[in-house]
Amino acid sequence: MVKMRPVIGITTYVEPATWGVWHNLPTTLVPHDYVAAVTGAGGRAVLLPPDDLDTDVLRILDGLVLSGGSDLGPELYGAPAAPQTVTRPERDAAEMLLARAALTRDLPVLGVCRGMQLLTVAGGGTLHQHLPDVLGHDRHRPAPGVYGEHEAGFTPGSRIAGLMGEDTRVHCFHHQGVDDPGTLTVTGRAEDGTVEAVEDPRHRFVLGVQWHPEVTRDKRLFGALVEAAA
Repeated sequence: MVKMRPVIGITTYVEPATWGVWHNLPTTLVPHDYVAAVTGAGGRAVLLPPDDLDTDVLRILDGLVLSGGSDLGPELYGAPAAPQTVTRPERDAAEMLLARAALTRDLPVLGVCRGMQLLTVAGGGTLHQHLPDVLGHDRHRPAPGVYGEHEAGFTPGSRIAGLMGEDTRVHCFHHQGVDDPGTLTVTGRAEDGTVEAVEDPRHRFVLGVQWHPEVTRDKRLFGALVEAAA
C-alpha cells in the first residue's frame, strides 16, 4: 500500500492576470514557488481560493500554508489605515476564518510574510503599517520586485533556531511588520529589531516567518511543516 503524501493547503491571491490572449482577467493564483516548496518537501499542494463561507476544507487538509501578499486590513487590529496600506478584504475575511479554525483544530500551520502577520493578528496582536516610518530605511523592500537579504537572529532553543541552524540569511519583501505579537512568542529578529519569526508553543506546529522561504525552496521550514502534518 502506497503511503499518501500529507495534503498541504496553500492560500491564494485573486488578482488581475495576463497570459496568452487573456488580459487583466481576475485570477486565483499563487507563485509556483509555494507549490514547488511543498512538493519538494514531500507534501501534496492544494490551492485554496478565498472563501469565507465555511472552513470545511480543513477536514481534508493535513497542514496549511498562509501565503504572502497584500496588507491586512488594519480594522482587524483596531487601527486606521495608513496611506501606504493596500488591502484585499476578501482575503482577510477568508483567511482569518481559516487560520482561527486551523488553530482550534491544532492543524500544523506555516505563515509566510503576510501569513505571519495574519497569525499575529489572529492571536490578538498588532502591526506596524509602514516599517520605513519606524526604522528609517526600506531595506526590507528595497525596490519593486526585488527581495532584500539580511541576517536574522533566533532565540536559542526555539523551533526556528533549530531549523535554521547556522545559515540565517533570509530573503524578504515587505513594508509592514509585527508590533505587538499578541499571544505568539517572538523567536527571531533582524538586526534592526524587526520581528522575523513567531511561534505558538501551545500548538504542535505554528510557525510564522517574515521572509520568503519558498523562494529558495527551503526544505528546512517546509520539511518541518510536512513532517508535522504526516
